[in-house]
Amino acid sequence: MGGHALVQRICVFCGSSSGKDPRYAAAAAEVGTLLAERGIGIVYGGGQVGLMGVVADAAMRAGGEVVGVIPKHLMRAELAHHDLTQLHVVADMHERKATMARLSDGFVALPGGAGTMEELFEVWTWAQLGIHAKPVGLLDVRGYYSKMAEFLDHMVAEGFLGEPSRDLVTVTDDPEALLDAFARHTYTPVDKWAG
Repeated sequence: MGGHALVQRICVFCGSSSGKDPRYAAAAAEVGTLLAERGIGIVYGGGQVGLMGVVADAAMRAGGEVVGVIPKHLMRAELAHHDLTQLHVVADMHERKATMARLSDGFVALPGGAGTMEELFEVWTWAQLGIHAKPVGLLDVRGYYSKMAEFLDHMVAEGFLGEPSRDLVTVTDDPEALLDAFARHTYTPVDKWAG
């Protein structure tokens, strides 16, 4: 599983709302445009609302590939985005996450709520367990993830998380730097139970 990752598609986890500060949406648009300009496809939750819609719209406007994955029961609630490269309608949330993971070569979390956290922590855990060797990152827009980064370090300090597991998550406020880190990513299996 060694060697550099070829990143052709990145899964973007983000809020189905846009947050209170317009800079969140501006950053989401920047990420969508940047991925399209770099020829990297986007896989995301398939909604047209909140930061989800902003990322998708920006990438589509810039000529990028955008693949949405949405469960049947959210087709109306999240107002499924129909102006995408592809929209997969799946049975449930478990199938949504598995499909998104399968179609992606890396995972980026933009600001979001409980759903974004749940998706992020699942793919990070899978990396720890060696289920995948794909890069995981947080885009720290306006310091949104700074307290989480502190908490991850706290988990290490308190002995609940090993440093190699902590190092599986890249945290930066610079989308270019995040994509550059993904391009350089090498995976070293973590012995979760060592020490």
